[in-house]
Amino acid sequence: MKIVVTAVAGDLDAAVDERFGRAPWYLLIDTETGAWSAHPNRAAEAAGGAGIAAARLVGNLGAEAILTANVGPKAEQALHAAGIRVYAARSGTVRQAIEAFRATELPTLSVPPAGASAGDERKEGQDASPV
Repeated sequence: MKIVVTAVAGDLDAAVDERFGRAPWYLLIDTETGAWSAHPNRAAEAAGGAGIAAARLVGNLGAEAILTANVGPKAEQALHAAGIRVYAARSGTVRQAIEAFRATELPTLSVPPAGASAGDERKEGQDASPV
């Protein structure tokens, strides 16, 4: 499975970045082979629409899941439409987040309540599908 972890730098020992759309780096990891690559998030400094642009980038990388802490509602909709699941990774390094994912220790992030604004935090432990 190919997953993306949001990170503050482009290596496995970097801290997980809690932001999806504004994370400076995305690390693409193949959980079966261990192969990985680092991709700068060019949308991180955008005035607006960073989450949707980031969702497109992650989709183009072939990711099937994202490990991060917060996803805005528009980005969540774009990820859901692409069939990409979102899992809560709130701290530690990218390497630790990958291990927690492999051990099925990360809950999914749920959709925000109706009317929530971008950046609102999701509740853990619920499916990331719209209700």
